[in-house]
Amino acid sequence: MFTDAAARRFILGVLIAFLPAAIIGALAHDFIKSVLFNVWIVCFTLIVGGAVLLWIDQLDLKPRYNDAERFTLPMYLGIGFAQCLAMIPGVSRSGATIVSAMLFGADRRSAAEFSFWLAMPTMFGAFVYDLYKSRGQLSLDNGIVIAVGFAVSFIVAWIVVKTFLGYVQRHGLSLFAWWRVIVGTLGLIALGLGY
Repeated sequence: MFTDAAARRFILGVLIAFLPAAIIGALAHDFIKSVLFNVWIVCFTLIVGGAVLLWIDQLDLKPRYNDAERFTLPMYLGIGFAQCLAMIPGVSRSGATIVSAMLFGADRRSAAEFSFWLAMPTMFGAFVYDLYKSRGQLSLDNGIVIAVGFAVSFIVAWIVVKTFLGYVQRHGLSLFAWWRVIVGTLGLIALGLGY
């Protein structure tokens, strides 16, 4: 970062993409927690998100970018705004960012790669903000458990995402799309039956 202009520009791009989620997340935090956390909404958005992934996989897109470091600055910002859709429970953060990057001209791999890099400040920021909002309920014991959980989650996520990047490049998004549609549909059926 200190010696490579391309690396500095990429970090700037990640920060630009993170900015909309930071602002909207801080402003809408209480509304999201109190209103949008609803099982019906989650099931519905799982199905809609799956349908969007299936649709994007069928498009004959002509990628112009195959390197996440070379996206334009407006493209980084557009992906950042798309990421804000994931504040609706059940909307996949990675799905929203990958789909938007592909619609802006990225190939599957660079879209998935940028989504991974954008996840770092986004999830860390959401974690810290949530921790701050819940500070009155925390004790030293809770803090240690949360810190260990965050570290383990980060390591596991790193391993899973590396595998995910390779899979998406070779096979597309249809497996994840159908998983979302099936889980959302089963959820709606269970809710309809009163479970």
